[in-house]
Amino acid sequence: MIDNPIWHSLTGAHSHLATVHGRAARYPDEVAQFYAVADPSDPASWVDLAELAGPGAEVAVAGPVPAEHPGWELAAEIPGVQLVDVSLRAEPHPEAVRLTAADVPEMLDLVERTRPGPFRPRTIELGTYLGIRREGALVAMAGERMRPPGWTEISAVCTDPAYRGRGLATSLVRAVAAGIRERGETPFLHTAASNAPAIRLYEAIGFKLRRRTTFGRYRLVA
Repeated sequence: MIDNPIWHSLTGAHSHLATVHGRAARYPDEVAQFYAVADPSDPASWVDLAELAGPGAEVAVAGPVPAEHPGWELAAEIPGVQLVDVSLRAEPHPEAVRLTAADVPEMLDLVERTRPGPFRPRTIELGTYLGIRREGALVAMAGERMRPPGWTEISAVCTDPAYRGRGLATSLVRAVAAGIRERGETPFLHTAASNAPAIRLYEAIGFKLRRRTTFGRYRLVA
């Protein structure tokens, strides 16, 4: 399931958000930028993706487009890693509050300043997001993104630079994970392969490297 988490999310827990065309699917632009295909090795899936995306479109997908599928060119690609929870101490945090649509402007501002990864005005609809406030201001957050059956991805983990080094991000990861485990699911996450400090932190608190992957943007040229 988590070899192709976007597809299994769009055809599972997030099906109410999905636009599906044959063996290709996507989120609304304001929710997430991601597209997915049912089987990356199946040429017909990429034909469906081309029809879903439209001429000249750029799509964000996890994993490389196989070279044998013509018509797609690489616009940008970032090597990434996928980690899974094996021994994380998941627990609520007394300062963590559930964020709502009313908090989105502050969430977008925090994301803009900290760059944890894609986050859009309706990304909060993907799952539970928790935040920590200090003197009324949102200074740290983390939440849920992809939800393939049996799994939930932890994402948008970020802390205001003025509050880093205090364990806020780790506390929020533990708190989000606690909610995931209550549903009987297993937490997992992604980060850039070049982000060695984040990888070391996640491994230190109980995640294990599962596989290497890529995050890419591909352009339809034919």
